[in-house]
Amino acid sequence: MDNLDIVRLEYAVDGLRHNLKSVKKNVNELINREEESKMREQKRDPILWALAIIGVIAAVAAIAYGVYRYFTPDYFEDYDDDYDDRFDDDFFDDEEDEPKSTKED
Repeated sequence: MDNLDIVRLEYAVDGLRHNLKSVKKNVNELINREEESKMREQKRDPILWALAIIGVIAAVAAIAYGVYRYFTPDYFEDYDDDYDDRFDDDFFDDEEDEPKSTKED
């Protein structure tokens, strides 16, 4: 009976060695994948930083332009309104003041 127990133990040890090798292989694959993903991230990292900086600059510029437009008075709008009113009054006054001429043949 001792002989059967030793044979079973050897099979069990061989099975454990096989499982250990497969686990070791899977762990190495996971480590390699992680290293590859880190390398990809490192390659993308400067590009992402550049795009982020450009985005921040564009956002600040848009906000600054909006604040500028909000606080800057619109001088031309007032000028145009005054000019249009005076022109219309003068134009219609001139037509009424002119005497009607009739043609005599």
